[in-house]
Amino acid sequence: MPANLTAQYYEAEEAYKKAKTTEEKIEALQTMLSNIPKHKGTEKMQGDIKKRLASLRKEGKKKQGKSSYNPFHVEKQGAGQVVLVGYPNTGKSSLVGALTRAKVKIADYPFSTNVPLSGMMPYKDIYIQLVDAPPISSEVIPPGLTGTIREADAILIIIDGNSGDCLDQLEGTFAFLKNKNIISPDEDDNSVPYLIVATKSDLEDTEDNLEIVKEIYPDINIHKISTSEGSLDFLQEYIFNMLDVIRIYSKAPGKEPDMEKPFTLKRGSTVLDLAEGIHKDFKDKLKNAYVWGSSKFEGQAVPKEYVLEDKDIVELDVD
Repeated sequence: MPANLTAQYYEAEEAYKKAKTTEEKIEALQTMLSNIPKHKGTEKMQGDIKKRLASLRKEGKKKQGKSSYNPFHVEKQGAGQVVLVGYPNTGKSSLVGALTRAKVKIADYPFSTNVPLSGMMPYKDIYIQLVDAPPISSEVIPPGLTGTIREADAILIIIDGNSGDCLDQLEGTFAFLKNKNIISPDEDDNSVPYLIVATKSDLEDTEDNLEIVKEIYPDINIHKISTSEGSLDFLQEYIFNMLDVIRIYSKAPGKEPDMEKPFTLKRGSTVLDLAEGIHKDFKDKLKNAYVWGSSKFEGQAVPKEYVLEDKDIVELDVD
């Protein structure tokens, strides 16, 4: 089957060949992956691009570890890392402050956040890392910010619902993220998942402003919130679901399961993935596994390839 590659793909391929830095190569490969036709004839090419991307990202992290201090690098913690992206004074810092215990700097003037600041958001029995990123605008993109966002597990796009410029904020943020191939138009597996959040829903102009946005973009979902009124529990639920992770509780043989500190894995993970996540040697030493929850009966012996579900309890028998 012919590949039928697009002109955009060939342009990105040429940019990859001319790229001198790891960041430039990653950006070109992501553009290639976004523009390659998705069919059986390109499956091998897609796989090759993904392998090169993974290798370059690994190489970039090694270089980052050896290089001097990078103020834009945020070490991942918790069940997932979610970066808040938006224009100045859209309420990013207020939201991070409301959802976490982080001491954020909240000011009524633009660019008060000049480096990423993170906090841990409690969600039931786990914590999710929220990162308040420096603001962007059509004129200013802080150097180093693209890498911070690209490495995130998910993104919150923040707009000020009470601002008459909220449509411009949304379009400008979308343009930045798509131009950098952080999110793609067709939401392929190379696209970082995201939610759109409109702040200041308690103020009088928000409803009218968002109606205009919905007229132009009828298919997008905008989650309205206020950090001064009402509960944010629903947003926490959305964030958890966006990460697409599961919570797994461990059980030592003959003992009660530990229901306080679950392991978090990507949805679709297996017993073998859990074993490796607990300790790298467990993967080779695993003899048997027993599951309570998604199995047909409690404490059922399952194979190493058994796909786990959220809230499963697992007992591992290792040498």
